[in-house]
Amino acid sequence: MSAIAHETGTTAPEAAGEITSMRERIDQIDAALIALWKERALISQQVGKTRVASGGTRLVLSREREIMDRFRGELGPDGTQLALLILRAGRGPL
Repeated sequence: MSAIAHETGTTAPEAAGEITSMRERIDQIDAALIALWKERALISQQVGKTRVASGGTRLVLSREREIMDRFRGELGPDGTQLALLILRAGRGPL
């Protein structure tokens, strides 16, 4: 198998070039998602600490439901799973 076919799954040079370009954009998007994930988790943790320090509850279930509904509405069933992961990153496991 040639290097191009091994890296892109095709031996057609034009298609391989397109795939490489699209993968570069995917990598850029992934980097942005990772940075945003980390930022969101940090802010969410700060919200929780501030809430608890002021005598509030550790969790606000209505807020978590709102987030899950938004993700499910935009992304379907996979959105629910994504929202659960995002919420867990910010508050830790229940």
